[in-house]
Amino acid sequence: MINKILVANRGEIALRVIRAAQEMGIATVAVHSTADVDAMHVRMADEAVCIGPAAGTDSYLRIPAIIAAAEITGADAIHPGYGFLSENAEFVQALEDHAITFIGPTAEHIRIMGDKISAKETMKELGVPCVPGSDGGVPDLETALKIGEDFGYPVIIKATAGGGGRGMKVANSAEEMPNAFGAARSEGKAAFGNDEVYIEKYLTTPRHIEIQVFGDGKGNAVHLGERDCSLQRRHQKVFEEAPGPCISAEERAAIGKTCADAVARINYIGAGTIEFLYEKGEFFFIEMNTRLQVEHPVTEAIFGVDLVREQIRVAEGRDLSFTQDDLVINGHAIEVRINAETFPGFAPRPGKVTAYHAPGGLGVRMDSALYDGYSIPPYYDSLIGKLIVHAPDRKAALARLNRALNELIVDGVETTIPLFHALLKEQDVHSGDYTIHWLEKWLDREYGGV
Repeated sequence: MINKILVANRGEIALRVIRAAQEMGIATVAVHSTADVDAMHVRMADEAVCIGPAAGTDSYLRIPAIIAAAEITGADAIHPGYGFLSENAEFVQALEDHAITFIGPTAEHIRIMGDKISAKETMKELGVPCVPGSDGGVPDLETALKIGEDFGYPVIIKATAGGGGRGMKVANSAEEMPNAFGAARSEGKAAFGNDEVYIEKYLTTPRHIEIQVFGDGKGNAVHLGERDCSLQRRHQKVFEEAPGPCISAEERAAIGKTCADAVARINYIGAGTIEFLYEKGEFFFIEMNTRLQVEHPVTEAIFGVDLVREQIRVAEGRDLSFTQDDLVINGHAIEVRINAETFPGFAPRPGKVTAYHAPGGLGVRMDSALYDGYSIPPYYDSLIGKLIVHAPDRKAALARLNRALNELIVDGVETTIPLFHALLKEQDVHSGDYTIHWLEKWLDREYGGV
């Protein structure tokens, strides 16, 4: 049994884990940088340890400091949240070496899925449908041009170690390939220390559909339906919902079973998300995230489960608390990501929050670490909150989202709340008729491109 959990993260996700642990009667430890000494997760935890200066590389990404904090406080488990070290195989291996339980998958599974090429090869072997593309890394421009000729343009060049939209470039023709190929390699090298890239056929009208899976590490796994995350800007999700408005019950059952069977075969443990591009009734694997997703609350809402609690339980060696037959969809849920950014410019705007009021009422959840007087630091991601609504159907969920946005108050800093007020006036959003390219085209049309 786990007695004390150190949460190796900050902000709303750190709070999310602390709350789940406290409800289970498990003590918690917060770690923080000098910039986060007054953060809400520090106040909420049973203990707190400063692990370094403001910059993430000097604090939240310092593996020795986090392990030392666990040993000093007697924490026997670590939950990574998302981002930072959540998909770092070296970190997981170090915890194993120090006899500290990692609340997540094994280092091996993180390694396999962290490299886009090995992930794709593994999924092919497990029967998961993949986007047509290169067999492994593409060593040079000459090979890239040959692949473009074979598959036909457009194609997308992706860094093998990429994520968050970085290291991804589209080539619409052979003439565009040299610049796109070089830029993808350069971005991959700068962001991830790895300039290897691979190439896939670029789908022109896809939706972004992801399947939530959960395994017990003993060869058993379930899926918890899909989330539609098609409203994106520069490959960054802003609006997520479950279930997907374009997915039929038959499609959900088929692709869900494929994904659950795949992770069961490799004895995957904990939460994972298998992401697809969906076009014309077909699913194409793009990547697997071996962690809790930012948008996990919409899945929790429609299934009535606590995914963090379940992560902790299976990390203790216990069986899943539900079977596939227990997982029945109830209603519709939507999440919008609130960032401290200008709109429509999307420039980060850290600063002091002079007033904060979270919306409430039936079916409304606000995951945030804000409070009146809190100073948002400039060193980290600009996400400051997630507004989640749940209702009997999609139409009601959109109405509830509109009402909740009108209640939400964040004064003192600029935020992306106006983006969602504007989106809720669009017929395509109400009908669910959009692809992953819709938002950028809409921004270009309405605001001149941002």
